[in-house]
Amino acid sequence: MQSFIDIQKRLLPDLLQVLQKRYTILRHIGLMQPVGRRSLAVSLGFTERILRSEVDFLKEQDLIYANNVGMSLTSEGKNLLEDLEGLMRELKGIDVMELELKHQLGIKKVIIVPGDSDESPLVKGELGRACALCMKKLLSGKNIIAVTGGSTMAAVAERLSTNHHHEELLFVPARGGVGEDVANQANTICSNMAKNTDSKHRVLYVPDQVSSEIYESFIKEPDIHEVLNLIQSASMVIHGIGDAITMAERRKSNPEIKQKLESGKAVGEAFGYYFNEEGEIVHKVLTIGLQLEDLAHIPNVIAVAGGASKAKAIKAYLKKAPSSTILITDEGVAKRLLKG
Repeated sequence: MQSFIDIQKRLLPDLLQVLQKRYTILRHIGLMQPVGRRSLAVSLGFTERILRSEVDFLKEQDLIYANNVGMSLTSEGKNLLEDLEGLMRELKGIDVMELELKHQLGIKKVIIVPGDSDESPLVKGELGRACALCMKKLLSGKNIIAVTGGSTMAAVAERLSTNHHHEELLFVPARGGVGEDVANQANTICSNMAKNTDSKHRVLYVPDQVSSEIYESFIKEPDIHEVLNLIQSASMVIHGIGDAITMAERRKSNPEIKQKLESGKAVGEAFGYYFNEEGEIVHKVLTIGLQLEDLAHIPNVIAVAGGASKAKAIKAYLKKAPSSTILITDEGVAKRLLKG
């Protein structure tokens, strides 16, 4: 027997389109609140005229309210949005996509959030929220959590709170700092995660990329050696996946390495390893911290990355990732991977 939603799709497709549009508006207001009508229209790609009639309807239903600061959800609006999330996942087929990708990629689990990070910065926040919820389900007792850097990891840190965790947590940087904005370096992100969860953290004040002589010297330093031991003892790793050329530029790699990556057709990067589309390692940077082979003995490995433009990078890395990996991504990536 066909489900009620399948029947509705065939007999009342317009109703589902309206439902999806109003859900999207409520969701964006919830993410951006308080938000003005003009900013909301730009974020949604709607004209202000179309948005005005929808906003008026939502106000009449007591789902949103507006003041001189902007629009926000009422408590009834928040409750309805939560109730709608499961339905919208079914309508969009997200649950089915998660299972298909899990089998296609050969990993433990796939979690997909609506939208595309390339098209809306709000989706990156949703990736962070999904990761925070995933962590809450997996953590118990004492935990050492190793974290890499990047803007997506910073979004995860923003979504963590004391409500998420009552366990004893210690956040440690998974590797040294890449040449990027301080706010997106692993040390800063670990500090923010610890602050938001009322937990502890350690720092690793070393560069991400070093020569073999400096590497041997650094790892003998007592403080660095202690943090490296903590990283090796991690019960959870949370990391991003990068585009190969973008990461090479962030590391200020020399022209020879960039040429090597281009000739080797590198598309993805994680933990200092650069991969081509077949998952073969094209180049490896000598980094201080967690190595790819270390992931095999870590119980919980969570990869968080979104944006359709990263689909090739994600697929390439996951060919080398441990089967215990949980991928948290967005619809943009999921649809491109399934098409591929």
